[in-house]
Formats: sequence, C-alpha cells, structure tokens
Amino acid sequence: MSTLTSDRILERMMALHPKIIDLTLDRVWRLLDALGNPQNDLPPVIHIAGTNGKGSTLAMIRAGLEAAGHRCHAYTSPHLARFHERIRLNGELISEDHLTEVLDECHAVNGDAPITYFEITTCAALLAMARQPADYTLLEVGLGGRLDATNVIDRPALTVITPISMDHEHYLGDTLAAIAGEKAGILKRGVPCIVGPQADPAMEVIEAAAYRLGAPLLAHGQHWHATQEHGRLVYQDETGLRDLPLPNLPGHHQIENAGAALAVLRRLGAADVACEAAVSRAVWPARMQRLASGPLVDAAPEAEIWLDGGHNVAAGLALARHMAGLPSRPTHLVCGMLNTKDVAGFLRPLAGVADSLTAVSIPGEANTLPAETTALAARGVGMRAEIADTALDAVRRIAAQTPAARILVCGSLYLAGGILREHG
Repeated sequence: MSTLTSDRILERMMALHPKIIDLTLDRVWRLLDALGNPQNDLPPVIHIAGTNGKGSTLAMIRAGLEAAGHRCHAYTSPHLARFHERIRLNGELISEDHLTEVLDECHAVNGDAPITYFEITTCAALLAMARQPADYTLLEVGLGGRLDATNVIDRPALTVITPISMDHEHYLGDTLAAIAGEKAGILKRGVPCIVGPQADPAMEVIEAAAYRLGAPLLAHGQHWHATQEHGRLVYQDETGLRDLPLPNLPGHHQIENAGAALAVLRRLGAADVACEAAVSRAVWPARMQRLASGPLVDAAPEAEIWLDGGHNVAAGLALARHMAGLPSRPTHLVCGMLNTKDVAGFLRPLAGVADSLTAVSIPGEANTLPAETTALAARGVGMRAEIADTALDAVRRIAAQTPAARILVCGSLYLAGGILREHG
C-alpha cells in the first residue's frame, strides 16, 4: 500500500480536472470499467436524489435497517469535517488505511486522464463497498441525478426522490421542471421509487418519467402520509397506521423526510422496531444541530448555539418555520454563504424570526460570498446586519450584548464543516 496519506492523494486528485463540477458519466464509466466494474458487485442499492432532505432521509433509513440487524454501506456528500464521513462500511466510517488504499488504487488506474474530484472519489467509494459484504448500500446523489457519478447502478432495489426545489440552476436548469428532470434521471425500468412531497411541476415530470420506464411510484399524499399529531408522528400507508415518536432530527420538515424513510423501510418489509429506530436514532450533523461544547459554546455559555448547513430557499423556509416554533428567545443569525447561492431567497423567510444577522466569509473557501455582500443582501430583505471576521467573533459580539440569545450559525455546509472541525 502507498505511504501517501489520504489527504495527499485527495489533493492530487483535485488536479485531474480543471472544473470541480462537469456533469457527464463518460469518465466514470471509463474508470469503473478499468477497475472491473465494482458497481455491479454492490449489495442491494437504495439510490436517493432530491434537493433537500437526501442526507437526513438516508440517515433515518440506515438507522432503521441497522436496528433490524442489517449491515449497511453508505455513501454521502459533501463531508463536513473529514473526507472519511462520506464512506461508511457496515455502519462504520472507512479507516484511514482502507481509504488511502482505495484512493491510491483509483488514482493509479486512472493515471493522468481527466476526471473530476467527485467522480474519482465516488469510484473509490464504490470499489470499497463492493469488496466488503453487507445487506444494503445507501447511495446519496451528489448533484442532480441523471449525470451524477452515483448513477451507474443498472437495477437498484429502490430509488428515492426527496423534495425538489430551486438550487444549482447553473448546472441543472432554471425551472423546477428542468431540475426535476435531472433528479428523475435516477429512475430505472421497473424499479419502485419512493417520492417525497413535490410541487406540481416537479411531480408531473417524475410521473412522466416513471410512466416511460414502468417504474412504480409510492408518492407522498397518494400512497403514504406522514403527519404530526399530538406530539407524535403518524405514518399511514396501505399496510396500516403507525404511531411513532417525533424524529429526533429537529424541524417540521423532518416529518416528511421520516415519512419517505418509513416508506422505504415498509417496502423492504421492515418491522415496527426498524420504523421506531428510524425516527429515534438517526444522526445527521449540521442539520439544526445544537452544539453542546466547543469554542462557540465557551464564548456564549448562556446562549443556545445551533448549527445548520442549509443554503437554498427551501432550507431558509424550513429553518424559519422551525425557529418560529421554538420557545421565545432573542434570535440572531451568523451567516456565511457561497457566491453561487440565492442569498436573498435564503434569508427572506428568516427575516421574520431573527433580530439580527452577522455576516462572515467562509474561511479557506475560494467561492465564499464576501461578508459585506451577505450583509447587504440581509439588509435588502429587512434584516439588521453587520459583519465579523469569524463566526467566533460574531458569537462573542452577540453574547456580549444578549447573553441568553439563541444563535443560529447557517448558510453553508462548508461553514458548518469548519465549525465542527473546530469543535473536535
């Protein structure tokens, strides 16, 4: 095995293509073929696309399957603190030695041929998962679906499409229907698809694609329902009604994500113990995560410190709804975003629940939106806004003025990842 560390190999992989994103499957098929097509040797695959909720839904499916005694591989992106988070083998994060081995093997086989970072690392994940027995493989789409590097499974066990909204328009199209067409690209002939709540234009596209492929749909509002009633989650489908605890992942939107996860589990024949574990045991960092320790908490010991990586309009709406439902407390945002996002669209719904916003640039991120620009956008939607050098500086400033504040650090998974790295 190479003596290179995984970080050094990953740095070398970044140089293999001038673009971070270049949607096509040609390079992926070439490398997979050279590796012996490991994608054909995976345990049964559940393939998950969507704009929001992919990761949370996957986490709940995994929690349910593992509670039922099944072994699960999982591939997610992006990572927050360490690349290893992207690959789980039988429920455990891939080890440094194993990661280095498969990355080095893929790099050696690929040589200097052009391939994006996500494409070659996805091939490495598929290689690692194909070589270790398990009962299921959970694959999260990176971007879109039709041309995503994960879309190389001929016949998955199930596909899942979580709610679709406007995001990544430069790559996926500037209408909801166009984006839905890309997401629906994961549908496979004859393979059932679990569909979360969708706006009509997105649902029409999904239904048309499913009809062409003969792919049965199990859609929210038609084949399954998930609602909150009297502090419980009530799930109902053709097999009956289940009364379950509310998801341990905070936010009303997690009711719908839980519904999709439960629909998957019921389709797979999971028992009630799996359904309850799905909603009560799932862990998914930086999704309305309350921090309990670390520099930000130390800087504001009387405050509530929350962290969320949502970054599009739908995420802003979900965050605003959740924050509005919390017990009354002065609420302040610390926000850093990428320059590819609809900043005003994300912030507009939050203007009604936040007393102020402190904007920061994302450390070490070339595509960060300057803090001044974020603050200007916040003022444009009616928020009181200022800037700070870092999230820690922002929290200190807020805590000095309002010690018992509720502080939400938000706007980007890259900002959230930096915070989590600092918190160990």
